[in-house]
Amino acid sequence: MHIGDDVTSAGPPAHPFRFDCVFYYVSDLDRAIDFYSNVFGFRLSSRDAVARFYVDGVLFELVPTKDPAALSGSGNARLTLSVEDIEAVVAELRAKGLDVSGVQRVSNGFLASLRDPDGNEIVIWQYAK
Repeated sequence: MHIGDDVTSAGPPAHPFRFDCVFYYVSDLDRAIDFYSNVFGFRLSSRDAVARFYVDGVLFELVPTKDPAALSGSGNARLTLSVEDIEAVVAELRAKGLDVSGVQRVSNGFLASLRDPDGNEIVIWQYAK
């Protein structure tokens, strides 16, 4: 297969793909668990080499790394959390001492962002009514 080939005619994959998880690299697993538990109320589901949380049925993992280049990489993925009242949530997060951006209006809603202790971006999102 080459770039530009019509991939729709290739048929289904020989082996089915299933969603596994979304993860962030972190430098200090205990600190990251504390942050996500206390700031967002995520309940730790399990912990071994990684920490696991289920957020609305989606597996979110924290994966420790010693490689600083892996932290807050230049990729495009963001953990985005949907809320009903973004102004109230931003005020609550700021009251906890977090540096949260201002609320931006976009075509289909509102968003604000903050970073975890390792610089991973977290987006707070409210759909337009």
